[in-house]
Amino acid sequence: MKATQYVAREPGPDGIIHYSTEENAIWQTLIERQLACVAGRACDEYMDGLARLELPRDRIPQLDDINRILEPATGWQVSRVPALISFDRFFALLASKQFPVATFIRSRQELDYLQEPDIFHEIFGHCALLTNPAFARFTHTYGQLGREASPQDRGFLARLYWFTVEFGLLNTPAGRRIYGGGILSSPGETRYAFESPVPEFRPFDILDVLRTPYRIDIMQPIYYVIDSIDELFHIAEMDIMARVNEAKALGLFAPTFPPKQQQAS
Repeated sequence: MKATQYVAREPGPDGIIHYSTEENAIWQTLIERQLACVAGRACDEYMDGLARLELPRDRIPQLDDINRILEPATGWQVSRVPALISFDRFFALLASKQFPVATFIRSRQELDYLQEPDIFHEIFGHCALLTNPAFARFTHTYGQLGREASPQDRGFLARLYWFTVEFGLLNTPAGRRIYGGGILSSPGETRYAFESPVPEFRPFDILDVLRTPYRIDIMQPIYYVIDSIDELFHIAEMDIMARVNEAKALGLFAPTFPPKQQQAS
């Protein structure tokens, strides 16, 4: 795992994480600007889940508050983790219907983008849709597959997660809407996905998704679009590992983005 400057916050003796005034203020800045940004752009299923969570505006929520909504809805919980965890731990948590949440929040210097998923990304970006049975089922299946997969196969599975859970879009009668948390938690990516002429929008095909390279540090040049959130049910029922083997045999598509510049040593 790469290093990170962030350290997850620990609960006190009362079981509560006591965030600072500044940390709560950063949460308020993030949630208020992103609520305005996703209005009319997020899918209805996400907005319904967000309403159920009743996230506070003026403070970072406690994980127990999230669990009181998630568990009766779909059997999921959120689980406190360090800023970075291993792939083994990540898949094991998802396989047991526990969504990992690192209990730190980004600094003001990284309001717009950070590579480590912080508590705002995980809760605002993902937890609302964990109230949805199709999204919850797909995420659980993904964890079960990843837990048993080889390191090479996990690389292919990562592309499936990236183009659905993180950067997925879906078609609605009103137009394309967001369900991927990587877009929902980022004002820049949200505006880019709707306003920029640059990205390509492709219909979801699991074999294509598994073969599509991506970079985590740029705006996405390609988005894959499903026709309904319930399509995630059908994807979860596929023989996904058979598709992974097909993708390995065919190889990856050529990247549609420039290579990352290496820092001089």
